[in-house]
Amino acid sequence: MKTTLSLLFCSLLLWATSLSAINPDNRTQRGSLGNSRLTFESTKKGRVAFMGGSITEMNGYRPMMMEWLQGKFPQTEFEFINAGISSTCSTTGAFRLERDVLSKGPIDLFFLEFAVNDDQDAKHSYEGCVLGMEGIIRNFRRNNPKGDLVVTYFVNPSMLEQLRGGKTPLPMAAHEEVLKKYQISRVHLARELAECIDSGTFTWEEFGGTHPKPPGNRLCANIHAELLNQAWAGSLVQRAFDHPLPKNPIKPNSFFHGRFLSPGQIQLAQGWDFSEPDWKNISGSKRKRYLDRALLHADSSAKPLTVSFSGRAFGVFVVGGPDAAKLAYEVDGERKGEVNLYRHYSKKLHYPFSVALVHDLPPGKHQITLTPMAFENRDSVRILEFCLN
Repeated sequence: MKTTLSLLFCSLLLWATSLSAINPDNRTQRGSLGNSRLTFESTKKGRVAFMGGSITEMNGYRPMMMEWLQGKFPQTEFEFINAGISSTCSTTGAFRLERDVLSKGPIDLFFLEFAVNDDQDAKHSYEGCVLGMEGIIRNFRRNNPKGDLVVTYFVNPSMLEQLRGGKTPLPMAAHEEVLKKYQISRVHLARELAECIDSGTFTWEEFGGTHPKPPGNRLCANIHAELLNQAWAGSLVQRAFDHPLPKNPIKPNSFFHGRFLSPGQIQLAQGWDFSEPDWKNISGSKRKRYLDRALLHADSSAKPLTVSFSGRAFGVFVVGGPDAAKLAYEVDGERKGEVNLYRHYSKKLHYPFSVALVHDLPPGKHQITLTPMAFENRDSVRILEFCLN
């Protein structure tokens, strides 16, 4: 027992001694984070979720924060949820929040990051960044009002260059508008790194790049530790309270009713198949999570597929690989468009991404008709989930 306590003390001391150089402006507490501490200490149980892209999914800052929380509350039994999925942006996050996070039960502490993938993967507009991030946060607050939430800004080379030049990358500016609106605490790892590089105390190579190496992830975890230590200093709150939820969203069509609809639940048209593709005879790299499962697939020989839905938005979560075609759509017999499912990472990879085909419909019942279109010798559509809001 003495050995365990000694190791725990040394671990916490190591964390504490590495925090002194962090710029306090890069860890912003908004509102209270006391509900999670109350639950951890009073019930001796805790449910903590991490959501983001590959930066969250990988062996990076997430397991470091798991270790720190277990050291901070050694008597607490934690359930940790890894809701990181490589390449996904805040749009996909908003549609999968119910499945990957909210369905697990009440979340006491929620860590969230999508700044990098909203930039380099989705290449979202300012509005696109708001629709996704506000969708996640407002939906989380509506369904989990006592849950504490921290958003982190990671960084890629182009965003780092902007920060060092005194500019704010577009996804961070958009996300910050949402965070201020909803009083969400924030860790600005990106700016901390830029300042460290400018002062000569750290390099991009030491940090490890867009997917940080252990020193970069340790810096990130240290800022989180400092933020939470600050938030949890002083007396324990007497009872958990609901975090405030603004009456009106920034965007009325943000994806805060986001959810998936399985293609397996609809009536299929001729030429569409809901099954596992014959991946071994399909060129291009595949990620394990999308194998050994059914998905909706078709080519340009398929008949138009009509889906009835309720809401303001309809989208598709797809894997777009080297053979990805276009998808034409028509909403309520009037509004038409098409989207290319071949993206900048599709040349060698069956790349997962979401696209909202329409996001500003009047609330109510609608129908959308989908038609695969061959394009430049590419003739495959593969849909993992339909996205509704």
